[in-house]
Amino acid sequence: MIRKLRRKFVLIAAVSILLVELIIISAINIINYVEVEKQNDEVMQMLTDNNGAFPDRKPEDEPGFDKQPGDMPQERPDDNGSFFGKKSINEETRYKTRYFSVTLDSNNNVTKVDTGHIAAVTSEGAGQLAKEVADEEEGYSGVYKFRVVDKGDEKLVIFLDRRSELETNRTFLLISILIGVSGFAIALLLIVILSKKAIKPVIENMEKQKQFITDAGHELKTPLAIISANTEVLELTVEENEWTQSIKNQVNRLSGLIKDMLTMARAEGAVENMTPTEFDISKAVRETAEPFETLAMTNGKSIKLDISEGLRYYGDEGAIKQLTSVLTENAVKYGDEGCEISVTLKAEGRGVRLSVKNPCSDPPKDPDRLFDRFYRGDSSHARADGEKKGGYGIGLSVAAAIVEAHKGRISCHVRSGYVSFNAHLGKLGRSKGKQQRK
Repeated sequence: MIRKLRRKFVLIAAVSILLVELIIISAINIINYVEVEKQNDEVMQMLTDNNGAFPDRKPEDEPGFDKQPGDMPQERPDDNGSFFGKKSINEETRYKTRYFSVTLDSNNNVTKVDTGHIAAVTSEGAGQLAKEVADEEEGYSGVYKFRVVDKGDEKLVIFLDRRSELETNRTFLLISILIGVSGFAIALLLIVILSKKAIKPVIENMEKQKQFITDAGHELKTPLAIISANTEVLELTVEENEWTQSIKNQVNRLSGLIKDMLTMARAEGAVENMTPTEFDISKAVRETAEPFETLAMTNGKSIKLDISEGLRYYGDEGAIKQLTSVLTENAVKYGDEGCEISVTLKAEGRGVRLSVKNPCSDPPKDPDRLFDRFYRGDSSHARADGEKKGGYGIGLSVAAAIVEAHKGRISCHVRSGYVSFNAHLGKLGRSKGKQQRK
């Protein structure tokens, strides 16, 4: 139970951190991509507005031009404090931007090619690319972003080289992933180290609850024994009546509850301190289920065993026997009068499956909850007939804990008037494979 709680804590914390990191990494990469594309769009718009080239600079703006003292810089409309009038574009943009343009006539024949600002494409290659995208308005062709400008009897196709931006985006993505993975690994290591300390209050509370159950159970046994003895004395003096019988029923009920509570506390401790060994699970299940045949016969029922022989399993033999006992007893207790109960053990994949099936005319309405502590169904598991069936919903919860401790899963199915409990246990021991090879 404690190991399970710790694993859940680590898993929840790790998944939460992973989701946060994924959101952050995705967000910063999307923002980076959008900003780069926004800059490319601004550059493309400038090239479109100036017939596929950057606007010419005035002589006084050129490097090396000597301004005389008192000369004032000439302002331009829409300057906004920048030479190009756009904050994402500066004076160096023309020198680091790689682009080319192609002019096509009405028949999509190349009439002019300008590849003076790029070295990665030839004039023939530029013309071919322009023809391929001439019927579109804008988009992407490989590493190029293009835009087609319709000028009446001709078309101007402008291509902007994006390979530098793509490489930057790729590098940024890889670095952010590397940092994210490293951060997640460090955070996971800290969570694993500190998880024991984090759940320490819960562990202490659980231990106190177990101790309280044990102490309370032993303390309650004495007054119940006194009440039972006094009731018997009353019956000797005033004879047995409905009042003394009611007292005895309630004493028996409380005694059964205390017994189950103590059983649950001991079972949880046994599950947490299991000692796995390799054993013959076929023999263990058979030896546990066979004694219930006598109990079944006294109730007009029968048990059919279908157990594969020679199955080896690595686990706690005592816990597996307890699991078999709980499921078989449950079937004998709640099976229909005169029914046949089947106990099956088979190899399944890399593990084993223990199934106990019995007919039930009034099956539980919520079979998934049968493994909850102190849960009893409203129909077949309820004690409408007084104390005949007993039970406080503890046995199946112990069975679920045993299966989980063996890295398996347990389920209950209700089909066609039958209630079936299926326990899938972990992988088989190695000796089974050796037997099969023989």
